[in-house]
Amino acid sequence: MQILGDSTPLFPAVIASYSSGEVNLKRRLLAYFVLAIIGSFLLTISAKVQLPFYPVPMTMQTLVVLLIGMTYGPYLAAVTISLYIIQGVMGFPVFAGGGGIAYIIGPTGGYIIGFLISATFLGLLANRGWGKTWKTTAISMIAGVFIIFLSGISWLSIYIGFEAAILKGFIPFIYADCLKIIIASFAMPTAWSFVDKILK
Repeated sequence: MQILGDSTPLFPAVIASYSSGEVNLKRRLLAYFVLAIIGSFLLTISAKVQLPFYPVPMTMQTLVVLLIGMTYGPYLAAVTISLYIIQGVMGFPVFAGGGGIAYIIGPTGGYIIGFLISATFLGLLANRGWGKTWKTTAISMIAGVFIIFLSGISWLSIYIGFEAAILKGFIPFIYADCLKIIIASFAMPTAWSFVDKILK
């Protein structure tokens, strides 16, 4: 029992527990911050790397979006993609064609917005156990890619019409994105392991 005037805490174990919890919270927030920075950086790099593929060159952005969505969860995924978009809007050359608000409101801006919606949706699916098997992971990622294209084509069609948007903004990328889904599905264990190491 604490004596009046004594500075010794009445419940030292409670104080210690609170301090420990506060430290753990700070570590977790720092880990989330690091993951968001890493995710944003990977999105930037993947936008700049183009691999030769038929009928159009392939970037790896969709692959990174799928992995972020399935491993980060809905909230961190949304924060990460939002951070990436904000950097681009501020003028940093993080997009495939540079940076600036004009890129977002331009013909291909719908795909960038689709990244945000897709990653958040995939995070929700992952939280419900859809990332536990290869089959459910692949199905989730197919849905994620569909969301990206739905957003992208809808916006692109405003500029060039729906039929042209399908021909130029969807069909040329079908094979490449099927390949990305396969790669991302097999990369999931490695991605999970990486995220777990950061969070511990």
